[in-house]
Amino acid sequence: MLERYFLNIKKRNFSTASIWIKGGSDADSVGKKGINKILSSLLTRGCEGFNNFTLSEYIESYGAELNQEVFEDGISISIKSLNEHFSKLFPLLDLIINKPTLLEREFEKVKKSSIDFLKKDKENPFNICFEKWRRIVYSNHPYAFNTNGNENDVSKITYEDVLLEFKNFKSRDKYLISNNSEIDGVSIEKLDKKPLVEKFRPLNHDLSPNNRFDFNNNNSNQTIIMFGNQTCSRKSSEYLPLKVLESYLSYGMSAALFKLFREKNGITYDLGVYYPVRRRNAPFLVYLSVSNKKALFAFELLSTLWKDLLLNPLIDNEILLAKEKLKGSFLLGNQSLDEILQRKIQLISYGVTPISESDLNSKIDEISSLDILKLTNKYFSKPFLSISGSKNICLEIIKSWKQNF
Repeated sequence: MLERYFLNIKKRNFSTASIWIKGGSDADSVGKKGINKILSSLLTRGCEGFNNFTLSEYIESYGAELNQEVFEDGISISIKSLNEHFSKLFPLLDLIINKPTLLEREFEKVKKSSIDFLKKDKENPFNICFEKWRRIVYSNHPYAFNTNGNENDVSKITYEDVLLEFKNFKSRDKYLISNNSEIDGVSIEKLDKKPLVEKFRPLNHDLSPNNRFDFNNNNSNQTIIMFGNQTCSRKSSEYLPLKVLESYLSYGMSAALFKLFREKNGITYDLGVYYPVRRRNAPFLVYLSVSNKKALFAFELLSTLWKDLLLNPLIDNEILLAKEKLKGSFLLGNQSLDEILQRKIQLISYGVTPISESDLNSKIDEISSLDILKLTNKYFSKPFLSISGSKNICLEIIKSWKQNF
């Protein structure tokens, strides 16, 4: 099934059409992690009437762009061109989705590229630390795995496996959106606002402290610390209060993390919050990178900040500033047409009706410090920890972690 939507946005001299296919790496079967990444790449390497080279040449001859990306919850394929060429290029999306060539020689190239990427990924201690963090947070949940899969699984995926996966792909729900009325879709502005049906999935609060941490030895002068838990889905009313918390912690030089770690103590290379949009329980993760000499001190600072979030509500000035920065970030995200379309079609696939800027701002204004305090205690009283650093430092941090959490 393909649902079509049209976004009546201010006139541009270019058009974009994007298809969101429900089911991304979360649709990868056991033992075949990474198969949807391979399939997604293969789809754009030839379709009816075009091989890999002629498809690229045809798109480039009009100065157009074809992009694909795999997420945990879906696959995005989009095409963008000047308005005068759009009618010639838009039909390619249908051919790519429904009539791809899926040649075996192209499969071998894509598979090798995936394996090379995964090998390179292992060279980055930050990536290793993150992979360990989400494995302990999500266990066997689809979000526990990299969207690119793992090297062992990818090496065993066969051409026949991908052809079989494409049969599954064809039956998945698909959603198309464009700023060009040629798609003859339903206007988003006319969609009925549906109440969100919130389904709260069990969290992992029953795990003992010994099951809530992991570390790896990277033999470098850098220690990476990741701290957090899974939270709620984008459909939940808890999503926006957690966005305000993310804003308070990490948006700009007035953010709590910046002021604590850089302005007052000057001890971090990199720090921030990772809180992506997800159909199911999204991760909320504080990450920071410090020198080995300052690692234990940095963890103690983070522990103090974390406990303060659990015990004390944000003061009026803090939450007001956090809300304004959050509103500003949403405005910034509305500058790119590609981002607007991607976000809206993703929300529709989740069953969330996109709302106006004024309605969004009203919802943000209604959030109180007590709302956020309630959620910090719900989700962050038993956090998960992943560390990458020298073994001795990791063990010291874990000892402190056990005493505090």
